[in-house]
Amino acid sequence: MKKLLLSFAVAMTSLAFAQEKATSSSSVKFGLKAGLNIASISADDSKAKAGIYGGAFANIPIAESFSIQPEILYNGVGSKYDGDSDLRLNLDYISIPVMFQYNFVPNFYVEAGPQFGFLINSKLKSDVGSFDADDVFKGFDVGIGLGAGYYFTDDFGVTARFVAGLNDIVDNNPGDAVRNNVFQVGVAYKFK
Repeated sequence: MKKLLLSFAVAMTSLAFAQEKATSSSSVKFGLKAGLNIASISADDSKAKAGIYGGAFANIPIAESFSIQPEILYNGVGSKYDGDSDLRLNLDYISIPVMFQYNFVPNFYVEAGPQFGFLINSKLKSDVGSFDADDVFKGFDVGIGLGAGYYFTDDFGVTARFVAGLNDIVDNNPGDAVRNNVFQVGVAYKFK
């Protein structure tokens, strides 16, 4: 519950900042985005797993070709393992990326920035059942995102981003650090 409240507080702060900017600039845009995650963790024998992401964003211009885009997203990540039981690790995060975007042309941009994740659910699933793994994983994750996007119209576009985890997500891990890595591809819609 604390994680969810903290996520909500950070999201509201970002949206309040965006709203303040919106009153002083008519070019701030709010929107929605969603798509496919191809996620893995940096552990031996782990393989990529498909998941989904979705949420809201505010695009805030700060100069002619630069903008800041805070987002609040649901992110389904994790990994799968081949073997006798086809084990899958499902990690659900409320993620808050803050992307700094540069527009080469009005419709094409590149972006980079930090992403903060708050774990809301973790499960190990196999053909013998599902097991809660909240006590195995840390409640906070941080990563760095690099991406690009293209808007076909003023309000509809496609996005792609890779987020590399920076911290160990396993609690009290005695071995090598285990990090989230995710490639995202999806669509975005800006409200008029």
